[in-house]
Amino acid sequence: MDIKMRPVEEGDLPLFRRVAVDHELVGHDWHGFTDARAAERRFAADGYLGADGGRLMVDVDQETAGLVAWGAKEFNPNGRHWEIGILLLPECRGRGIGWRAQAMLCDYLFEHTPVQRIQAGTQPENIAEQKSLVKAGFQLEGVIRASEFRAGQWRDGLLFSRLRTDPAVAW
Repeated sequence: MDIKMRPVEEGDLPLFRRVAVDHELVGHDWHGFTDARAAERRFAADGYLGADGGRLMVDVDQETAGLVAWGAKEFNPNGRHWEIGILLLPECRGRGIGWRAQAMLCDYLFEHTPVQRIQAGTQPENIAEQKSLVKAGFQLEGVIRASEFRAGQWRDGLLFSRLRTDPAVAW
C-alpha cells in the first residue's frame, strides 16, 4: 500500500463539496449542511495551504482516499499549536490508512513548522479514530465535557495530543 500526501488540486473540489452536504460521508463529525461553494473560494485564495492551516489529499496507490486538515489553535499568545483532522472515503476506512496518514501529517508539520504540540479531538463513540490516533503516536489527555453540539445535544469529546518530543512513529 503506497500512501502519499499531496496538495489539493482543482479536481479534488467535488469531494470538498460532498463534505459540505453528505452526512454519510462525514459520519461522526456531521454538524449540518454548510456552504458547498466555500471549497472553491478557499482553493482560489490559497490552494488550502495557508499560514493558519490547510488541507492535503491522501492518495493510496495513486487513488484519492481522503484528506487531512490542520488549523492553528492557541492557549495563549505564546502557545500556538496545530489541531488536525482526517476524512477518509468509506471504502478506504479500516485498512490502516488513517493512522498512517495522521502520522505522516504530524511528521510534515513538525518538519516544516515550529510548533511543539499537535492535537486531535474525537468522540467517545468513535473507537476506530481513538485507536488510529494512538497508533499515530498520540496520547489521550482527557475528556472535554460538553464540547460539541451535534445531533441536537451537547456531547463530550476526547482530546489527544502528540508533542514534538514524543517518540517518532514508523508508518
